[in-house]
Amino acid sequence: MGRFRRFFFGLVVALLLLWWLLPGAGPLVEPGSVLVIDLSGDYVETAEPPLLARLAGERIRPFAALLSDLRKAERDERLAGVVLRIRSLDIGWAKAQEMRNAIRSLGAAGRRTIAYLELESLGANLEYFVATGAETIHMAPGTRAPLVGLAAQYFFLGGLWEKLGIEFEVEAIGQYKNAADVIAGRKMTEAHREVATALLDSIDAQFVAGIAEARGFSEAFVRDAIDQAPVSPEEMRALGLIDEVSFYDEVVDSLGDGPVIHGDRYAQVDPASLGFQPVASFALVYGSGNVVMGRGSSSPSGAPVLAADTVSAAIDAAAEDDGIDAIIFRVDSPGGSALASDMVWRAVERARSSGKPVIASFSDLAASGGYYVACGADAIVAEPSSLTGSIGVFVLRPVFAGMLEKLDIGVESQTRGAHADLLVGSRPLSEASRARLRDEIQSIYDLFVERVAAGRNLDPERVDALGQGRVWTGAQAAEIGLVDELGGLREAVNRAKQMLDIDPAADVELIPHPPPRSLREQISEALKRVVVSELPLPRSARRLEQWLALATGVPALVPPFVLDVR
Repeated sequence: MGRFRRFFFGLVVALLLLWWLLPGAGPLVEPGSVLVIDLSGDYVETAEPPLLARLAGERIRPFAALLSDLRKAERDERLAGVVLRIRSLDIGWAKAQEMRNAIRSLGAAGRRTIAYLELESLGANLEYFVATGAETIHMAPGTRAPLVGLAAQYFFLGGLWEKLGIEFEVEAIGQYKNAADVIAGRKMTEAHREVATALLDSIDAQFVAGIAEARGFSEAFVRDAIDQAPVSPEEMRALGLIDEVSFYDEVVDSLGDGPVIHGDRYAQVDPASLGFQPVASFALVYGSGNVVMGRGSSSPSGAPVLAADTVSAAIDAAAEDDGIDAIIFRVDSPGGSALASDMVWRAVERARSSGKPVIASFSDLAASGGYYVACGADAIVAEPSSLTGSIGVFVLRPVFAGMLEKLDIGVESQTRGAHADLLVGSRPLSEASRARLRDEIQSIYDLFVERVAAGRNLDPERVDALGQGRVWTGAQAAEIGLVDELGGLREAVNRAKQMLDIDPAADVELIPHPPPRSLREQISEALKRVVVSELPLPRSARRLEQWLALATGVPALVPPFVLDVR
């Protein structure tokens, strides 16, 4: 009976996915049409969002697909206007900046843009920031409190482990490598506080300056408006922060009586029908999620992973493909395995030796191992609020002696070799083995510094001073030489065009590497996970689960797992 249920479930899923995912005929867009694009949920840096997450009801889409649709709309003279219907967004500030800039480009191309805010959270600073990219901002009458100022929250789990009888032996290189403090500590160190304050100040400055520029206010006025914490849409309008309080149907009607076309249908419009004529092809290689050894595209919980063998093979294939003119390495990763990071770094080096430009494009997060894999690129492009750097290494070694005693579990261990106690988790290390562990992570740090110094054409001493585990925003990183240019995917493509002497206005084609998997492959993977009850975790739980998986047991290149400014 169980086997029949699994077969029946698989058949139903397959039929639903065929109906849902296979493209139909391209839509007919009539002159005077109103394009409505929903901006909500999560956007991922992969060629395909995870099927299980979508089946579980999570709103997850490829970010490049959204940027592509907005780029098509720039050229579509048939559109009377574009409504950006903004609800709760589960993205970081770099994606928010890139999304906002794409909306601004729509306006610069002559499309009328209206941002429509439908929000019910206690604070929606990021969503409002995205909305300021539009020509006008409308707000639903029932929306409340979208602008209250930024906040960052850090959790420290040391007290939890103490209650469980678990101790951690910590070794870290870099005074700012505070990821271990999050696991083993109880509060911020002064170094951690220094970095956290600098990050929040940098993002806050960008946030306020962006609103001021878009709405025509001084930054002092914007800060005062934030401090007033307007609650109702009418208060927002009185302050000049929005233009109208309207219902959704009223917003659409304001753009004329043309037909409405929604974003999911507009995605099927052929770019060639709008005059796109690529003169070159660039590979778009994704490096998303934890840096891990082996092959694959996602973890058991459905989160994307930057698997060294898979990503290295994709870079190699792009470098060897005569039809590919340049490589855009799109990174959205908190790092992870030092060995896996070095393997991907080497693949980037091989690609550069082929003579093709390799441009790294940073999304929300390209820190620690996420920076390592990209530091050898010809150029690095990051949004001002991308989180990057974190050149450092640490290791957390759990000691379970106290927990075993609490549980009345006896344990004995035997070793052969002066440092074999490194493999025993029931007792602390000897001083000699602890020194051996410090030597190991120092050697990893030295190699990290060497890779960055070579890739960024900096002295190792300078890299060491900029490293020490410190996280920087993209704006800060550009000032100190860790990033070459500020911008998103469009700017990264333009950088490659420049290196190839291609007209900046010319069209190029972005080809995902590796290509999206077939529907059969996606269904097969989804069914395997359903059969073993590996249903996807909520996004917030996945973040913690991923970070904890990387942060213990081996030397890790990982920044603090809580870097979420809202």
